[in-house]
Amino acid sequence: MKTFYKTVQETIKNAEQKISLDSENAIDESRRMTILLKELLNELRARVLTGGFQDGEEEKEFFRKIKPEVQGKLLYYNKVFRIEIGRPVNFGTIYQTYFLTQLQRLEENYNEHISGSEFYRYYRSGSRERDNCYFTRGRMDFDTGLQSHFFESDPLFSTYYDYKVSRIIESDLLYEYLLMRTSNDLENSRLLLSDFGNESVNWTDSKNALIELIYALYATECIGNGNVGIKKVTLAFQSLFNIHLGDVHHAFHRMKYRSGSRSIFLERMKSSLEQYMDKEFM
Repeated sequence: MKTFYKTVQETIKNAEQKISLDSENAIDESRRMTILLKELLNELRARVLTGGFQDGEEEKEFFRKIKPEVQGKLLYYNKVFRIEIGRPVNFGTIYQTYFLTQLQRLEENYNEHISGSEFYRYYRSGSRERDNCYFTRGRMDFDTGLQSHFFESDPLFSTYYDYKVSRIIESDLLYEYLLMRTSNDLENSRLLLSDFGNESVNWTDSKNALIELIYALYATECIGNGNVGIKKVTLAFQSLFNIHLGDVHHAFHRMKYRSGSRSIFLERMKSSLEQYMDKEFM
């Protein structure tokens, strides 16, 4: 199972490196990822039903980590697809309000159904003492009151709580996505350029170069002592340089798996700065 799951992880990673969920591609690429993840989940199910698990520890690890990582992303990309096919076509106030509403709904659902639960605190804390109850098939306490999805699930390929973990993963990913979407309409942040008057200050290198710089500044905590989120840093740079960066989260994710140097722009910038310093002393 471990060898097969590594293949599944690699397949997902390679697919995600090739996509960009910006406004032009979000519908097609979220649909494509949904189809791929559904197929991979079906393959995992076939493996479990035919081969089973070596022992209880492998079963608990599968339902705590392996299945939810695939199913959580499946739920996420399917939700992105549903959101995107319903969004307004044009940018502007209606567009921005649409995504802000989606973000508000997610936050309300998260606060009401997820973050306050005993299981959520258990899972986030990394505790393991109740894994036998939570991540072993056939162990359910009907006295706690089960959500309806449990009765529609496959008892041979599900525990009640692996789906809950999948929903947590979905919510985390969707939150990042909607934060990105709510910053896409640059009209709301043009005021940041007011100090420059009518002068246009444009970024003329690649978008990936700017994203690399943004994450470097964020990682070094040199903006607001590290208390400013990546969304706000990105929004400020988009406004400053009059550029739309799209899905910076996925762009950065792809950078992590670059062959060779992962910080190409920063190394080029360092070299250019040192050359400039040398000229100043000539």
